[in-house]
Amino acid sequence: MKTTLTLLALLTSTSLCAQVADSLRADSLVGQELREVTVTANGVNRVRASAVGNTEIISSKELLRAACCNLGESFTTNPSVDVNYADAATGARQIRLLGLSGTYVQMLTENIPNYRGLATPFALGYIPGPWMQSIQVSKGASSVKNGHESITGQINVEFKKPQATPFADANLYYNTKGKLEANLGGNLQLSKRWSTALLGHYEMPGKAHDANGDGFADMPKIKQGLLQSRWAWMGDYYIFQASVKGLKEHREGGQLAHHSPLTTHPYLIDITNERYEAFVKNAYIFNEEHASNVALILSGSLHHADAEYGQKSYHADQRNGYASLMFETDFSEHHSLSTGVSLNYDYLSEFPSETTPGLYAQYTYKLGERLVVMGGLRWDHSSIYGGFLTPRMHLKYSPNGFLTLRGSIGKGWRTVHPLAENHYLLASGRHVVVDPDLDQEEAWNYGLSAALSIPVGEKKLELNAEYYYTTFLHQAVIDFDADPHTVRFSNLDGESYSHTWQAEASYPLFEGFTLTATYRRSNVKSTYGGVLNEKPLTNKYKGLVTASYAPGLGKWQFDVTLQLNGGGRMPTPYATADGFPSWPARYKGYEQLSAQITRFFRFWSIYVGGENITNFKQKNPVIGADDPWGPNFDSTLIWGPVHGTIGYIGIRLNWNKI
Repeated sequence: MKTTLTLLALLTSTSLCAQVADSLRADSLVGQELREVTVTANGVNRVRASAVGNTEIISSKELLRAACCNLGESFTTNPSVDVNYADAATGARQIRLLGLSGTYVQMLTENIPNYRGLATPFALGYIPGPWMQSIQVSKGASSVKNGHESITGQINVEFKKPQATPFADANLYYNTKGKLEANLGGNLQLSKRWSTALLGHYEMPGKAHDANGDGFADMPKIKQGLLQSRWAWMGDYYIFQASVKGLKEHREGGQLAHHSPLTTHPYLIDITNERYEAFVKNAYIFNEEHASNVALILSGSLHHADAEYGQKSYHADQRNGYASLMFETDFSEHHSLSTGVSLNYDYLSEFPSETTPGLYAQYTYKLGERLVVMGGLRWDHSSIYGGFLTPRMHLKYSPNGFLTLRGSIGKGWRTVHPLAENHYLLASGRHVVVDPDLDQEEAWNYGLSAALSIPVGEKKLELNAEYYYTTFLHQAVIDFDADPHTVRFSNLDGESYSHTWQAEASYPLFEGFTLTATYRRSNVKSTYGGVLNEKPLTNKYKGLVTASYAPGLGKWQFDVTLQLNGGGRMPTPYATADGFPSWPARYKGYEQLSAQITRFFRFWSIYVGGENITNFKQKNPVIGADDPWGPNFDSTLIWGPVHGTIGYIGIRLNWNKI
């Protein structure tokens, strides 16, 4: 049985309950065999009692609480991950975890490293929400199994499975900006062992809008098509899975007046991305008594990007290949070992090819459910930077059934691809300067967390508190301050760190109604030009209040989310001709409200909702919009929403064989 659970976590096999399967897979992020799974009625699963790491589960039911058109929009109700637009022109979204940008989060799909380099700017839009079965957010140091790149954590996405209970579904979405999306999916059992699934997505752009009257589209017109084919063989001792996926996307933005004779030379943005991915997973059980198994994972991707930002052009290709051979066994009920070798190959047209072989070993000691200690060490050798070690350690202690304490420490490394990861910065008049010989980024992450479950009447008050500290030894600093007309990538010369504190409380006030409140404080600083200063465009705090109500038999679902976003520092402004600063030195906090109502029927449901109901918009998000060809033009200084209230309606069709 233990071997089966291990392979379920590794190869995402089927389960009696989707929520239980989600929890099983979540713990595979921290390399621990599950002995306990928590399933909650409101769809927010947090595997805190048994997981050695601080991992949050966003289940398929939780994803229904918002429109969740793609991965980026699925974090609307999540207190740990911040999502905002990276600029006011391309529609690129970026996430923040533990106060730092998403480039320091290792992105995984099906526990395979993915969306690196060229895919980074728009990766959050490459995973349709209806395709996802669950999302696992692992904070801080993570398992060494998946490589050395995780610094602030990991985000792993599990897709709907071909070997799951037979299903067929569809999701149609339309919003007040004219955006239309359609998603189709289903699986088929070909035999007792073989099964297949097909997932499709198509997105049509709406009309361009310019609510603030600056002449630039508030949101780009995006046309996107995605198709994924999956296969699975579920044997008694051998498990096989394979997938092929293709994407093509076109983004069009810039000045709206290009059809008007008033603008003879408009500033246009035109971006095309093509991406193809494939993976194969194999696992074989050869000693069920000791949960001994071996697994081989192979994956590859091709990505081509063509981008035009006014008169600036960016064209790039990336090829990636990844292989991982893993062995796991339990020596006894207290001692287990996981070890393996991996190989990662990256070709990026603007960067030297990098080949990185590596090997790791991870040991876990378990004293029942009270104490778990997990230590891992991996060694990798980059063809560019040479050899380096990645140590990581986790500790979980549960003195009783009410309190769980966790601690973690670990190092992470990352190869920087400045333009590939940030080419949206070209949507400005700034000169982009990349210093030669950028170092490989290197950072330590330390974390402490506590989870407390207090009985209050017949219900339980769930309290969670955590603190994380990330400090960089080497970092590629993005400097907007030295020159307001230049953005420079240079090696860190001084300190760079992030302190993050977060507290959360959740309580079911009455039957079917759950209220959750979270507050997070961040202190993120880096050295710019020899001066330690706040990282620009980074909120000092965030508050999140979510209320979910499913009365009676669950035919109705009401969800409301209120975000309180703190202010922060702007990059150093320049003086205009009249002597005033080009923009304020700081920005203030703001609120955002979203809500959704869902009515469930037997084989379908309808949902209606609104985003940014408070209609807060960043004033003048495009600097120098009246002269986009001048040196003062800048659409990248974004700290808040660039569009106002958006209403939407959608229909979900679903059939599951019982």
